[in-house]
Amino acid sequence: MRKGKKTIILASAAVLLAVLCAAGCRTARNPAQEKMTGDVIAGEAPVAETVDDGAVIPSGQNTEEPNQSGAYPGGSMAAAGNDCSDGNASNPAGTAGNERPDSNALNPAEASGKDRPDDSASAAGDPLSGTPTLSTPSTAGALRVEGTQLVGSGGEAVQLRGISTHGLAWFPDYVNEACFRELRESWQANVIRLALYTAEYGGYCSGGDREALKGLVEAGVEYAEQADLYVIIDWHILSDGNPNTHREEAKEFFSEMSARYADREHVLYEICNEPNGGTTWQEIKAYAEEVIGVIRENDADAVILVGTPNWSQYVDQAAADPIAGHENLMYTLHFYAATHKEELREKMTAAAAAGLPVFVSEFGICDASGSGGIDEEQANAWVRQMDTLGISYVAWNLSNKEETSALLKSSCQKSSGFDAEDLSASGQWLYQVLAGDRELPQIESETQTNSSRSGTGGAGQSAAGPAGQSDDGNQANTMAAPPEPGPAASPEHILTNGSIEITASLVGSWEADGQPVYHYSLTLRNTSESECSGWAVDVEFTGEITLLDEWNGEYSADGSSLHISSKDYNAGIAAGASISGVGFIVSGGSIAP
Repeated sequence: MRKGKKTIILASAAVLLAVLCAAGCRTARNPAQEKMTGDVIAGEAPVAETVDDGAVIPSGQNTEEPNQSGAYPGGSMAAAGNDCSDGNASNPAGTAGNERPDSNALNPAEASGKDRPDDSASAAGDPLSGTPTLSTPSTAGALRVEGTQLVGSGGEAVQLRGISTHGLAWFPDYVNEACFRELRESWQANVIRLALYTAEYGGYCSGGDREALKGLVEAGVEYAEQADLYVIIDWHILSDGNPNTHREEAKEFFSEMSARYADREHVLYEICNEPNGGTTWQEIKAYAEEVIGVIRENDADAVILVGTPNWSQYVDQAAADPIAGHENLMYTLHFYAATHKEELREKMTAAAAAGLPVFVSEFGICDASGSGGIDEEQANAWVRQMDTLGISYVAWNLSNKEETSALLKSSCQKSSGFDAEDLSASGQWLYQVLAGDRELPQIESETQTNSSRSGTGGAGQSAAGPAGQSDDGNQANTMAAPPEPGPAASPEHILTNGSIEITASLVGSWEADGQPVYHYSLTLRNTSESECSGWAVDVEFTGEITLLDEWNGEYSADGSSLHISSKDYNAGIAAGASISGVGFIVSGGSIAP
């Protein structure tokens, strides 16, 4: 058994106070109001600075996810120099491509039209009737895994139900004590997931301020303990695809975290959010065995969540060949209800029946892009099945990002004290589910068409699509019998425009509304000997396209062509240097060969 909870020592308190300056109870920041300052000095860690509203932004970097227009906050990284593009990229083989208003305050009884069920109500029988026994760190203690079931220190079955943050670098203001306490007391959540992106813009392994990011994780762990919530420290791989890409950084990070929290009963570790891009279970397993070993050196029995192939959807592969030699492991499955339906649900059920401990560490009730329409019927079916099997689940995402999966409306500028009018359609649905209205809610249609999603936490797309694209790391979920990319969907294209070389990589493909959908990630390299101050590329496709999502560029689609140009903050590329984090999702055609 793990050691009992310990009193937070003064040193931890000091660290927490420092973090509070950046992650306290402020209103959620408006990306359009953010700015960056300072320069990143080669060989030195960026210094976290406080901008207008106090948010932590690494010096010389902008860590906000793209807004609806695909833009990051204002501020310019463009350095004086030449515009290295000639306006038309070509393929070598041819053209190609404050106070909370009490009158409206959230109240479970008001939201559901009935009295809030007592926390001790049993979930036995109909999984949708009554509120399941709410297990919290103060009542269930340290968790462990027995068979397929998560259990508390007394051996009682435990189901965690809660919420995931969006990327900590982009939405840090929701990491505050008032917000976490509200999620526990009003929403009746018992777990919060802290999504630490690795490879996206400003991520832990892509130039983000590591100390500031770790500070947010540490603050989140402390706030969760104070609010009596379990907390998942999530190593949120997404665009990096294969967790082995940053294996050494992961080992170092989890070594530090597990040493710090070895005595904390409320901490769980998620070591690879959504492996994708063809990463095999054997590759994931090899990575997991190393990272698990590092954690076990400090913490012998904390629960560890392991991602599965194809944006954490292929739990059947893990069930056929689980990790041996370690206890208290669970395997993650991610879904987005409007995309992932009976087929994936049956895969989850079969894996559990085969003895695999499954944990749904991310889900949404919209489609795999994180935007689009909501499928209430499928969402309700998922909840019924997870409740029946006692599988824990965590909803994506706590933010006001203008996308369907965000729990708050984009107009909500609060970081706590949310009212009913602040919640998006997804937020309304989830609030009622978590808060005790087990007659799953019918919600008014509120289809958000925003596709700005360059960092979602979404769960795998269709069998071939990006899972959890709602994380804006561009996750998406898989659809039933998703199609494999067609012959024309080459995995990589090299385009050129003047001295700028553009590598367009196919991250994933899936089907939606009868149309093939393709998710591409771009890396741009300045091959000249001088710095450039702007770039552009024209991409040709095999057929007429519809632009569904885009980030970190200016985009315009016309028929089978897509024009992309730089934003002010990523226009400058030093001689011989590269930039990444640019990408898009289209339906209709793939990039022409």
